[in-house]
Amino acid sequence: MKRTASAVWNGTLKEGQGHLTIQSGVLSQQMYSFNTRFGEDGKAGTNPEELIAAAHAGCFTMATGAMLNGAGFTPDSLETEATLDLQFENGGYVIKGIHLELKGRVPGVDNAKFQEIAANAEANCPVSKALSVPITMNAQLLNG
Repeated sequence: MKRTASAVWNGTLKEGQGHLTIQSGVLSQQMYSFNTRFGEDGKAGTNPEELIAAAHAGCFTMATGAMLNGAGFTPDSLETEATLDLQFENGGYVIKGIHLELKGRVPGVDNAKFQEIAANAEANCPVSKALSVPITMNAQLLNG
């Protein structure tokens, strides 16, 4: 199974803009720019780091639910907020970490078991694992 996303960028870093499209079509030519990516309000539009945080929150929450179910528990609700820490260092931006804040209502489970399952889900959800895998790349210059 493969999932795809594409990005297009035109112009300079600060004045240019681009758009992001994902395979499902939920995002289709969603605009992004320097301001939407690095602006302080976080409301001007989307950005790659926000999408990483959303993917991580979604994957982790679903993995936690699956693991709880596998242990015989059915969550009434699981809510995760992922906070990605993006910092400017040595002339460039660096993702320093992601904090996952999970709140769950799970009848019958005690806190120790909930913590154990959440830790296992964090370590083993595909997005957690992906954030530390090797990345490959191919680049083609299409100048005429």
